[in-house]
Amino acid sequence: MAVGLDEKLEPIYQDVLHRNPGETEFHQAVREVLESLGPVLVKYPEFADYKIIQRICEPERQIIFRVPWQDDQGVVHINRAFRVEFNSALGPYKGGMRFHPSVYLGIIKFLGFEQIFKNALTSLPIGGGKGGSDFDPKGRSDREIMRFCQSLMTELYRHLGENTDVPAGDIGVGQREIGYLFGQYKRITNRYESGVLTGKGLDWGGSRARTEATGYGVVFFLEEMLKVRADSLDGKTCVVSGSGNVAIHAIEKIQELGGRVIACSDSNGVILDEGGIDLALLKEIKEIERRRIKVYAERKPDSLYTENGGIWDIPCALALPCATQNELTEKDARTLMANGCIAVAEGANMPTTPEAIERFFEAGVAFAPGKAANAGGVATSALEMQQNASRDSWSFEYTEARLREIMTSIHSTCFETADQFGQSGNYVVGANIAGFLKVGRAMVAMGLI
Repeated sequence: MAVGLDEKLEPIYQDVLHRNPGETEFHQAVREVLESLGPVLVKYPEFADYKIIQRICEPERQIIFRVPWQDDQGVVHINRAFRVEFNSALGPYKGGMRFHPSVYLGIIKFLGFEQIFKNALTSLPIGGGKGGSDFDPKGRSDREIMRFCQSLMTELYRHLGENTDVPAGDIGVGQREIGYLFGQYKRITNRYESGVLTGKGLDWGGSRARTEATGYGVVFFLEEMLKVRADSLDGKTCVVSGSGNVAIHAIEKIQELGGRVIACSDSNGVILDEGGIDLALLKEIKEIERRRIKVYAERKPDSLYTENGGIWDIPCALALPCATQNELTEKDARTLMANGCIAVAEGANMPTTPEAIERFFEAGVAFAPGKAANAGGVATSALEMQQNASRDSWSFEYTEARLREIMTSIHSTCFETADQFGQSGNYVVGANIAGFLKVGRAMVAMGLI
């Protein structure tokens, strides 16, 4: 793992800090990529001549707007929404919408910046973008969420299109929200453009396996990473942070492939079930009832719920952070390694701090960064776009097979690129360089735009 920036890149990073004050998550994401790129500029000086790095760090377009809406009691609320259209060198902007109180411009820019490289690694024709709002859907009725989504789309629709910008879901935005957003887009434009939003319901243009894709994809990448080490998931004890869509389907695929998940979490606490997480019960609580994880312990008395517990304190061989950014710290990394952890795969975006990643590399723990390991979601979104464009519908089995093929290819690309640049086994360097080369070459080819 590289420490510090190449002398040619330090001024670029300082300019990013100056131009984007207070956006700490964005700063972190940019630095993590720049730390990998020193050798690239030596081998490909044309990227410096065309100022490709500076251009990649500056979004092509940033849209900020207010979203007024009325709750069930008639009270008016005003939220702020964002869409950062970061880079379209490889295709239309593609990236999710996040509804969460923590959302501000810096979070959206960090997510959009990561999306550029993640999307490039899929080898599918999609650029990078991201959006969201500081609206909190928790505790809101379906009618309130519908009114909010309709208000948001009334402004956002003018910036979208199948060949321009294609949003999807993220934290706080599932099939329900996508339905309300798509309905309002269709209503305003008088066009049924299925490919303008992904994550749709199966009855109206959605892709089979899209719901499962991010979680399944992380596990497929982890499986490939273990194969390189002549190892497998079979019999391994795993912990998965979170209990949302990504975590649930990561647990599902780990169990299918012979692993044993003993813990998961939400923002309130941690569940430990030494007998293995009961997936059916977890789905019932989180997906159907939309309740907190502590209910799991109430219904399964032999499990243990710890309010505000630390999931990384639980001994495991494999750790999958699938909740939110910077959730796994240096202290957590040391605890995991002391307890025998051999591999970490990121299901969330940037959930591991730079210091924690450094400790994993020093100790030889296999580490899969989110921009590679969790690319399965956006890859399957692009497959959904293909189906919509051809007015086609694929089976779950075919779509999952395509997903596995894409994740295997991403692993190979990252592994081989790291090796070529003298950083064998460093998937962070491999992902950053491979994604950058693909986008950078396209930008050079298209001229100064």
